[in-house]
Amino acid sequence: MQSVPYLNLGKETSLLKEELMKVVGEVLESGMYILGPQVSSFEREFAAYCGSEFSLGVDNGTTALLLTMRAWGLGENDEVITAPNSFIASASSVALAGARPVFADIGPDLNLDPEKVEAAITPRTRAIMPVHLTGRPAKMEALLDIARRHRLFVLEDAAQAVGAKIDGKKVGSFGDASSFSLHPMKNLHAFGDGGMITLNSRQLYETLIQARNHGLKNRNECDYWSYNCRLDELQAALLRVQLKHLDQQTEERRKLAFRYHKLLKPYGAVPEEGPQEFCVYQTYVIQVERRDELLKFLNDRGVEARIHYPIPIHLQPAARSLGYSAKDFPETMRAASRILSLPLYPSLAFEQQDWIAQLFKEFYGR
Repeated sequence: MQSVPYLNLGKETSLLKEELMKVVGEVLESGMYILGPQVSSFEREFAAYCGSEFSLGVDNGTTALLLTMRAWGLGENDEVITAPNSFIASASSVALAGARPVFADIGPDLNLDPEKVEAAITPRTRAIMPVHLTGRPAKMEALLDIARRHRLFVLEDAAQAVGAKIDGKKVGSFGDASSFSLHPMKNLHAFGDGGMITLNSRQLYETLIQARNHGLKNRNECDYWSYNCRLDELQAALLRVQLKHLDQQTEERRKLAFRYHKLLKPYGAVPEEGPQEFCVYQTYVIQVERRDELLKFLNDRGVEARIHYPIPIHLQPAARSLGYSAKDFPETMRAASRILSLPLYPSLAFEQQDWIAQLFKEFYGR
């Protein structure tokens, strides 16, 4: 029996340890720990990487979504359409901004179905928030067309999809603004929490720069109440190191994902890439029958598989006041009963993948 952890952050970090420790020392010696040159440099490099005009760092991905919606003036009586099968932060950020999360069902790619999005639009709708789930880009061309026709903002939740592309254009450069999480489980991660916003509007950028720092106009004047939600200088320095290696690590993830495709296709619906899509496989999600039994079977034999996410957002206790039921989004509910996330990271060995494939074969008996 082999042990296959869901993540192996210690091993991944060890491969870059010398570079990482070097920049740690440089930051400590600089005496600059908040909004210094490392943050500024990372923001420029991240914007260039995503193909956006601007980016700015904040304390986490949820804040990135919340600050952006507040900067647009979204609040009471406004609605934002998003996916019900995401992590809770997608919808919670809408609620925390004072607006109402409205859900639309998903398609076979586990991302928002544009037709269902358009059907959910009401006179109160102000924005669409597609989620590039698992590292697969959402159908942005169709969603942007809907947004243009209805004069809506588009806020990309790209928390799981840094580096993903459609026809060579990276996520984070399609919408009016985009949010990224730098949580340790993400492909590009901080050593703690962190988040990024990408955008092309200078006016919105200047608003957000102020909003992440108490609403301060300068050291002594505050224009409005806001949050302290800055990205730390030390985290920015560590992220700059990892950004240099991100494309190589993404290719390693993709190689392993394609190998999973071949090994596991007889047993379930493996993730696919559509025309012109470039997926980054932040999670490798297969859809299978008898999912819960298989999960236990794998866990009992040393494979740390997980489910992202077993309870859709519209059925969470926090969403009860929104009035949804289990019958509202059949594709979301069907997927929720079949999805299974398997270990996938650059240092995953072929032997570990082979062990997982052997267990699938034993479980399904073929």
